[in-house]
This record gives sequence, C-alpha cells and structure tokens, in this order.
Amino acid sequence: MQNVESILRDLHARLGPIVTVYIGSRRTIFVSDRHLAHKALVARGAVFADRPKPPPAISILSCNQHTINSAPYGPLWRLLRRNLITEILHPSRVKLFSHGRQWALNILTAKLRASAEANSGVVLDFKDSIQFAMFCLLVLMGYGEKLDEKAIRDIITAHRNFILVVTKLNVVFEFFPSLSKLIFRKSWNTIMDLRQKKIDVIVPLIRAREKRRAKQNKEQDDEATFVYSYLDSLLDINLPEEGNRKLTDDELATISSEFLHASTETTGSSLQWIMANLVKHQDIQRKVFEEIQQVVGSEAEEVKEEDLQRMLYLKAVVLEGLRRHPPAHFVLPHCVTEEVKLNGYMIPKDAYISFMVAQMGRDVKVWDKPMEFKPERFMEGGEGAGVDITGGREIKMMPFGAGRRICPGLGLSILHLEYFVANLVREFEWKTVEGEEVDVDSETPEFSMFMKNPFSARILARREACMGNGVVDE
Repeated sequence: MQNVESILRDLHARLGPIVTVYIGSRRTIFVSDRHLAHKALVARGAVFADRPKPPPAISILSCNQHTINSAPYGPLWRLLRRNLITEILHPSRVKLFSHGRQWALNILTAKLRASAEANSGVVLDFKDSIQFAMFCLLVLMGYGEKLDEKAIRDIITAHRNFILVVTKLNVVFEFFPSLSKLIFRKSWNTIMDLRQKKIDVIVPLIRAREKRRAKQNKEQDDEATFVYSYLDSLLDINLPEEGNRKLTDDELATISSEFLHASTETTGSSLQWIMANLVKHQDIQRKVFEEIQQVVGSEAEEVKEEDLQRMLYLKAVVLEGLRRHPPAHFVLPHCVTEEVKLNGYMIPKDAYISFMVAQMGRDVKVWDKPMEFKPERFMEGGEGAGVDITGGREIKMMPFGAGRRICPGLGLSILHLEYFVANLVREFEWKTVEGEEVDVDSETPEFSMFMKNPFSARILARREACMGNGVVDE
C-alpha cells in the first residue's frame, strides 16, 4: 500500500490532480486535489455517490451488496443508512450507552495496569488492549449484551482473521474476476471458510437476542435492563424493494459485523496514533492533562462526556491525530452511473473513483509543516481553526470521507476518541521507555492504517485507584 501510494503521489506531481491507473482490467481514477474532491463529493454528491459493482467473487462477501458501505446509491442504501443514523447513532441513543463507555474504560485501564505490573511498569500491548475494550463496547451497542472475555476474544479472532485475509487477497480476485476463483481455489476456500466462521460466531448472538426480545415483549420484566441495540433495529427492518422481506441471518450477521469492525478498527487505529504522539510529545500530553484538571479538577473519578465540550485543546489533539494519521488513506471507491465531466476531466461510466485522504490532510498548500504533530493548528489563529471535517463548506481534511457517503459514525468516533484519550491521560502519565524511540512515521495497512512498529510506554498512575484485575465484568 505504501509503495502504491508513493507511486501515485509521484504521478500526481507530474501529471496533475486526476490520474487514471489500470489495475488488471479495472480502470481506477485517483483524485488528490481537495477542491476537485469537494466538487465531486459535495457539490455534485448525487452523481458521484454510487458504488462500483464488485466482481462476483467479491460480491458474496457483502451479501450481494447488502451493507451500508457496499450498497449502490438507492433505496436499500438509504434504508440501511437511515436506520443506523436514527436508531443507534442519534445523540439521544448514543447517550444511553454512556454506562457502556465507562464499563469499557474500566476494562481498558485494568488491562493496562495488569500489563504494566507484569512488565516492570511498561505497557507492551496497547493495541490489543484498546481493541479488546472497543470490541466490548461495540458488541454491547451492536447486540445489546455484555459478554465475557472468552466470547469477546472469539468474536475478535473471527473478525480479525477474516479482515486480514480479505485485505491481503482482495486485489487477487479483482484482477481476473472470471478466472480467479478457479486459479486461486485454495485462497478462495480460505476466505469462504473464515467468512463462515465469522457468521457462526454472530448467529448465536442473533438467536439469543430474538429470545430476549420475545421475553421482554411478553413479560415486561426485563424492561429496566433491556438496552435497544443495533441488531434490534435490523431485526425490525423490512426490505420494500425485495418483497418486504426480512433480512436473512447472513445479512444480519454481515451488516451488524460491518458496524462492529468499522467502529473498532478505525477508532482503535486512531487512538493508537494519538496516544503514541502524546508519549512522544510530552509537552502536548502535559497540556491535555492541565486542561483536564482545569475542567474537572484533580479529584474527579472520570472525565464525563458532558465535560468534553469544554476541552478545546483535547479536541485539537484529536483533530490533529485524524489529520496526520487518518484511519484510511483512501476512501472506498465511488463510481458514476453515466459519463460525466469533473472540472474538464471526463469520468467514464463505471470507472472506480478513489480520493486520496492522507494526501489532502498533508497538503503543504493548506497545512504548515504537515508531517509535524501540532494540535495548536486547530486552536484560534491556526490554519485549522474552525475546520469542518465533514467537508460541507470546503475540504481541508476528510478522515471520514465527505458528501453523501461520508462515514455515518463520524460523531460516535469523535466522542470515543475524546473520551478515551481524556481518561487515559487523567488516569496515567505516559512516559517513553528508555532507549526506545516512538515511531510515528511507519505505517502498515490492515482494515485501517496502524503503526508498523507499535509503541511501548511506561505508565505511572496519577492517583491511587483499584480498577479490578482485568476480568470483564459489570
């Protein structure tokens, strides 16, 4: 991925802001200019909002494009996206899971303490700890249940194994779509086996939820503890364009998994990058902690969600993390259903169109010393002050995409990043490990862009507290 991105940057420098590259038989257009991205995704959003039809070998992985990310621009996409936004991501719904965020935070801090105690004060597995905690939280939001550690680990393993293999082999099946399943039969069987294992982990959660709903509706004795989940909303959906049918088990598992791994992977990678920069830049970490003390005081047990609105420097740190280290360096491919012109460039029907997210967030024409981590650029007087990360007015950075296909979980992701960063800095002082350099430049692509060399840190408790022994419990 890094080599491809480097080649594309060189091509754009020599040929201009739009470059066409053939990947096998697939024509892909890469756009690096933020003004052109705004014209396409925002000003002409309806024209550029479609998804290319995947090869048959890939289509099965999304249940024939029955997910929010893969669905064509039309009735199914509108139904699924509207359901997610109104039923789960609406601020009133998100607020109901504040107890879940506190629960996940307790799990995370307990694991960090356990890791430090086992390694002479050094945390060695921050990535694993944050992903585990995020899975706990997102499983609760997705399926309405707090699961034990083994169940969470089973879900993580099934999801991660599937994602890593698909990410690695996806391009193989797009190069020669008509022959790839025959030529690469063993690889295809591996993908299908891992896909089935992922579904097999999720289907029991679906059955359990259906029983819980039936009991709650019949007896009303669980009303106080019953939390409406994303799965509940999916179970209530009918598909008008397909005979008003319900979603199948495969579709329920695939759509709910989309919510689960998209949220955990992107938030997990962003949190890893932000905390790595706070370890590397002790002065920035100190400013975050000073702001926390000013807002909540030194005796606060937790930085609560309502406190976050008054933490302007924290918000700047999160925005700088998303600008410098966007979870994905390219948006998912768009396409147009008819041939159109974009600023004089002809965009052919059905061509893949991808926008270079990282390139725009590191544009030297917009950002002063863009490769440096400087949260102050988002404070009053900085070049990023008042930036609109939705790209509605203009695009200076687009870590969540822009336009009609912008990530619907943008608000939830920002909330989680601010909440966990604030509370991790409130709970611990994060120090570098003697003799080790924090590498914030080397990247490795998985589902999101993670650190190639994960950081270690020495953590010092800022106050005496006992957060348990790492066991997942209420």
